[in-house]
Amino acid sequence: MNATTAAMLQVPGAKVYYEVRGDGPLLIIGQSGEGDAHRTADLVDRLAGHYTVVTYDRRGLSRTAVDDPSLPVTPAMHAEDVHHLLAELTDEPALMLGCSLGALYGLHLAAAHPGQLSALIAHDPATPGLLSAADRADIERRLGEIEDLYRTGGWRAAVPAAAALTGLDPARIETEAGVVAAPMTEERAANFGYYLANDIPQCRMDTLGPAEVAAAAAHTRIIPAAGKDSKKAWNHQCAVELSALLGRPIEEFPGGHNGNTSFPTGFAARVRELFTTSS
Repeated sequence: MNATTAAMLQVPGAKVYYEVRGDGPLLIIGQSGEGDAHRTADLVDRLAGHYTVVTYDRRGLSRTAVDDPSLPVTPAMHAEDVHHLLAELTDEPALMLGCSLGALYGLHLAAAHPGQLSALIAHDPATPGLLSAADRADIERRLGEIEDLYRTGGWRAAVPAAAALTGLDPARIETEAGVVAAPMTEERAANFGYYLANDIPQCRMDTLGPAEVAAAAAHTRIIPAAGKDSKKAWNHQCAVELSALLGRPIEEFPGGHNGNTSFPTGFAARVRELFTTSS
């Protein structure tokens, strides 16, 4: 069993908590939703024998300390935190698995820091800037409705709507055998609050578009990906647009939008397969 090393890294305006486990090429995971460094523990178990896996608490979540919590954090700022974290850990191009918001941050990173990522799996990317004008207007409206639910009713009112928008029904999530759903702790509830109050609005307003993705793809192998059962997620259309822009097929992963937690064995196998492929 590979031991986990935990540490804090000072970055502009924050101290980022991160964990490192395993051996091999460095692979950083950008989590979705309220996910912190522990969100994909089962997936990390299955990857640590092949990669040096890095997970972290992004700004606003769990153990990461922010100098001024009142300041909004844009996707570009989240990407800069990943940039500093990778620069601390390696001077070689790294691999990244980005899930939903994590894919958005990975694309920002690849565009802003050419060559820091050798390859990025963008799974169900939360990239409204890649949608058509009509589709973007629709998703901006629906994300705005979720923000309104949070402001009036708190996270308990907003989370079901956010789950539905990603094609998830919390009462009917299929999993691999032995997978246990994460409990709703006070820490996780607080993370949901930050995700709904900061990360959804910032995603809704994000400007990353085709030009930035094309610039990123000049230096990073970007792999569009989606869950087999995530076709009802708004992110699936983002994956379709990313695929068309790059001229690469969408790589299918087991499960739906949260396949990284519900199908960790199958998900890890696909990660290894895609990162092993040279083109």
